[in-house]
Amino acid sequence: MPKQKSFCDYVVDHVSQAASLISLDPDIRQILAQTINEVIINFPVKTENGEVEMFTGYRVQHNNVMGPFEGGVRFHPALGIEEVRVLANCMTWKAAIANIPFGGASGGIQFDPTKYSLDDLERITRRFTFALGNNIGPEYDIISPDIGTNSQIMAWVLDTYLSTMPPHKRQACKHVVTGKPIKSGGSLGRDKATGQGIVFLIQKWAEEKNFNLKGATYIVQGFGNVGSWTARLLKPLGAKLIAVEDFTGAIFNQEGIDPEDLCEYVKKNRKIAGYSQAKAVDHKAFLQTKADVFVPAALENQINSETAPLLNVKLVAEGANGPTDPEGDRILRKKGIDLLPDILCNSGGLIVSYFEWLQNKRSEFWELEEVDSKLHTRIINAYNLVIDKSKELKVDMRTAAYAAALSRLERVYKRRGIFP
Repeated sequence: MPKQKSFCDYVVDHVSQAASLISLDPDIRQILAQTINEVIINFPVKTENGEVEMFTGYRVQHNNVMGPFEGGVRFHPALGIEEVRVLANCMTWKAAIANIPFGGASGGIQFDPTKYSLDDLERITRRFTFALGNNIGPEYDIISPDIGTNSQIMAWVLDTYLSTMPPHKRQACKHVVTGKPIKSGGSLGRDKATGQGIVFLIQKWAEEKNFNLKGATYIVQGFGNVGSWTARLLKPLGAKLIAVEDFTGAIFNQEGIDPEDLCEYVKKNRKIAGYSQAKAVDHKAFLQTKADVFVPAALENQINSETAPLLNVKLVAEGANGPTDPEGDRILRKKGIDLLPDILCNSGGLIVSYFEWLQNKRSEFWELEEVDSKLHTRIINAYNLVIDKSKELKVDMRTAAYAAALSRLERVYKRRGIFP
């Protein structure tokens, strides 16, 4: 039996296809095919029950030709070096498309945070940060939240890192972390940034298709930060949420599900199962739900040869990283379903992380209106870049997105040269 391809394999294939399409310089192609640094850390933590446990943490730095590394920290039991490596790659492409002066990085710890107390999570986070040492820094590699982490985790990372700095340098190093609590130097709009970027792009798509979002229906897979914020931000536009799925199952209500009410339920119960204002449905029924927009904001490879034929939507807006595999892509194109690819669609978090980094660096604080306005400008410019590249090369949006990123990185390398 041939080995089934992974998310990492698919990204490598997408990059290779786009590189060949634009005749990317072979030397630059060789550089971008490799990561710059890969750090694996095994560290002990004494938990509150008095036992010592060993944890494995990662930090992969892919490329920094456009600026310092930046990327999330993920806490997940299935996390491994291959996944971290491809996520670091994706951050490089996202920054290039959005024209953000960052490079790509990613990291995390291989464990299940739901099985540990808040005190243990703090110990694990602080020990991991300390173990990373000089592998991170405000002008070198900036940490941000990802799956399994949040603003509280970022606050612990920040405090631990600052405690390793000389006292006179601490205030100048707050931008080592983004996604922090507001009172710790965070930015307004950072918590909703990925969802907000997705909604801005859905609005742009609707405008170009002359499609009225008022009264439109949408379904969301995954109701964590990205999925829930996307749903909540679509509500004021008049769109109606009719189905949601998470790891505990799926729910459906043709009359509409209130995203705010569902958020409150999930905060209390940490799942959508049992929500009384919608009926439970199975995975197949969820995917077959007739709607205008589908937002996959959960795991990789959810739209594939088996599931793509079930979809009955006009647009797929990828909130997750790698939710569609190549066969799923082919089927979506055949069915005439439009696609907003992940490295464009979910780049709002990276963009507002850059804004937070800038605010800390300049000792500034921007109002929410300014953050949202700047995010809108950046992500729509990125959308237009990808659309233009798609028309120029006569290719689909995903291939065009990778081609646009590689073209921008190639121009930077050509101007800077390669040392020595």
